Amino acid sequence: MTDGTIRKLSEDVVISIFFRLPVKSLSRLKCVTKSWHALIKSFNFINLHLNRTTTTKDEFILFKRSLKEPKGFKNILSFLLNADGEDDMDPVSPDLDVPYLPTSYGSIFHQLTGPCNGLIVLTDSINFVLLNPATRNYRLLPPSPFVCPRGFYRSIGGVGFGYDSGKKKYKVIRIAEVYGEPPFNDPSVVEWKGEVYDSSTDSWRELADVDQELPWPYTFPFSEMLFKGAFHWYAHRNMVVILCFDISTEVFRTMQVPETCALYDEKCHSLAVLDKSLTFICYPDQRRESSPIQETIDIWIMGEYSVNESWIKKRTIRSPPIESPLAVWKDRLLLLQDKSGLLISYDLDSDAVKEFKLDGYPGSLRVIVYNESLIPLPIGSTQVQIF
Repeated sequence: MTDGTIRKLSEDVVISIFFRLPVKSLSRLKCVTKSWHALIKSFNFINLHLNRTTTTKDEFILFKRSLKEPKGFKNILSFLLNADGEDDMDPVSPDLDVPYLPTSYGSIFHQLTGPCNGLIVLTDSINFVLLNPATRNYRLLPPSPFVCPRGFYRSIGGVGFGYDSGKKKYKVIRIAEVYGEPPFNDPSVVEWKGEVYDSSTDSWRELADVDQELPWPYTFPFSEMLFKGAFHWYAHRNMVVILCFDISTEVFRTMQVPETCALYDEKCHSLAVLDKSLTFICYPDQRRESSPIQETIDIWIMGEYSVNESWIKKRTIRSPPIESPLAVWKDRLLLLQDKSGLLISYDLDSDAVKEFKLDGYPGSLRVIVYNESLIPLPIGSTQVQIF
């Protein structure tokens, strides 16, 4: 279609056509004419594109895994798409090496956090890489300047990522526990710290007045999520709870989990969204001895957000032995990593189990389901790079 033909169409029609195209095609169209370049780069188009109506057919998969090598690990990112209409995944582009994160045994602790406006944070809790999987742009965030006094150690717990819509800025939250190293590791000398990266200043700051009775967030896969303007972690202090951090007010709070899940047993826990509701998943802890109760996965739905009494058990399923859940895809496929490091899915409608030809070192698999976005990375002191 020539530029002359396009000019005969209204801008609304052009925008409607462009919304149907993948971001890769839009990037190419920017080079066709100056008017297309100006339109696609405009703040108005980018925000309309972000808020366009999408379905599960528009979902992409960002898949991270580690492969064992003689001198460590090779960390891989795969960009996948459900291209044929079936419940399968096809590569959108060749696999890429994960930038900046270590290749030691700690690779199994890498987290994918997001998406938020199409942006994702990839982290080992020390280094933070902000990326847009659709545009392939990424940037290493500046390091936290906060260090421990001599003789103390900082243990990183929960990590979160969200957007403060009121102040129009992105925030990364990091929760840490500071305690004395041997021989000064008195358990009574423990201090909780909260740190926030603020995209408007491109810097980290410490949160004031952090509750010293804060429950400790887990860093298991799929144990944290952004929902209704707050970041949520599966956490514990004497019993299992959900720890929440409001992105705008920067206030911590807790919510109860289903009563039968609050005590420690042979289960681990994950957070998800199903039927547009906060979902709590109880699944087998592979570190415990096998028992019949371990073979089941319980899925709980919070009927009314933040109302502890509204938890309802949606269903109990039986799946192959798994390491952990990873994501919910198409509102019905529970993506899991099995104990051997293979990516599998469980269909919540048909109970069918499917194996994908995607695997990695056991425990290293991570998945984010996202919709493409043109949102640019916030500008900062570090360079924006492209894969």
